[in-house]
Amino acid sequence: MDLAVALVLGLFYLLLLPLWNQSSGKGKLPPGPTSLPILGNILQLDVKAISKYLSNLSKAYGPAYTLYFGMKPVVVFCGYEAVKEALIHLGEEFSGRSSYPMNEKSRRGLGIMFSNGKRWKQIWRFSLMMLWNLGMGKRSIEDRVQEEALCLVEELRRTNGG
Repeated sequence: MDLAVALVLGLFYLLLLPLWNQSSGKGKLPPGPTSLPILGNILQLDVKAISKYLSNLSKAYGPAYTLYFGMKPVVVFCGYEAVKEALIHLGEEFSGRSSYPMNEKSRRGLGIMFSNGKRWKQIWRFSLMMLWNLGMGKRSIEDRVQEEALCLVEELRRTNGG
């Protein structure tokens, strides 16, 4: 009897733990519809008319609200003023990107698309500097590209398909 009660309490605890974790972090997030443990709001989404569904949620919760995709919170902004406020006036708070475990493992956070913070800024500056050095925005870049293409073709001919 005691083992059965312990198992039921343990299962109950495992089911409520994700829900408690979600609600403990809601103090910093805007309000949103109630989500299911582990699944979040995925089952509530109307994928055939998602824009209508999201605009209806904005009428109920305001221009900024929180949805949960699985256990991951996603803040949704509806309307020009809300997006402008978030990206221009509060740009530093909303400048980060979400991390994806598979990307972190395979790319180790490298690359301009998936990097974040200081690393992204360094890669962005380096890429922009290299493009400027190559003549981005100038008419001479076409000549340089053609010259490099000719050199590449010559190198390929030297190898004779090897």
